[in-house]
Amino acid sequence: MQRAEEVVAFMRRHGLVLATAESCTSGLIASQLADISGAGACLDRAFVTYTVQAKIDLLGVNRRTIDQFNLTSEAVAKEMARGALAASHANVAISNTGVVDDSDPSVPAGTQCLAWAFNIRGTVTVYSERCRFLGDRRAMREACARYALAQLPAYYRRLSNP
Repeated sequence: MQRAEEVVAFMRRHGLVLATAESCTSGLIASQLADISGAGACLDRAFVTYTVQAKIDLLGVNRRTIDQFNLTSEAVAKEMARGALAASHANVAISNTGVVDDSDPSVPAGTQCLAWAFNIRGTVTVYSERCRFLGDRRAMREACARYALAQLPAYYRRLSNP
């Protein structure tokens, strides 16, 4: 897995500027990036949208999407990422939504849905995954944040190598 330093270097080489739309990670994705010297050139803003209403109000997530697919869904993660792009000056967005406990009986603890949205020359492309991270609450959140950043270069490369 790539380290945050490598991700920052990759983003700088490719002129990528990030916005995050974080639910369960509560800003950890942006925080891990911000720990790296030079990250200021790569980070535009971070939305912490922990509640359903915050996802709707700040990111434009459609209530029907949540009702149809569940809050922990790739469909919601995709709308969050698109919303972060639209509400920022970034050309890439990472989002996550999920559960780190047993609050939703239909979703196992540690389940996260993530999305990576890229706006390259006016064309928006979105990738998504459903993952499960194990450990205590903090370990799951940190693992998700690390994974989200580490996958950014791989998804960016798909844009030029379909």
